Amino acid sequence: MTAENTSPAAKAPADNLDALSYEEAREQLMAVVGRLEAGGASLEESLALWERGEALAKRCEEWLEGARRRLAAARSKGEDSPTAG
Repeated sequence: MTAENTSPAAKAPADNLDALSYEEAREQLMAVVGRLEAGGASLEESLALWERGEALAKRCEEWLEGARRRLAAARSKGEDSPTAG
């Protein structure tokens, strides 16, 4: 089996994930899930899609965790500042 049997989406390099916005990563993840659910892919392509999906899910989680940290920081900053009035 060779990597030539996989689709371009399935073998996209993981290093370009850092450039994806949350929305882009989520959209790509949904497309990967759709392809896997549709079936018909070879075992090699299915594995590549699964790996890509795992990487995209991780990227989405990183975005969400970053958003949680920013919200927590904003909340704590708001609680620490004196009330105007």
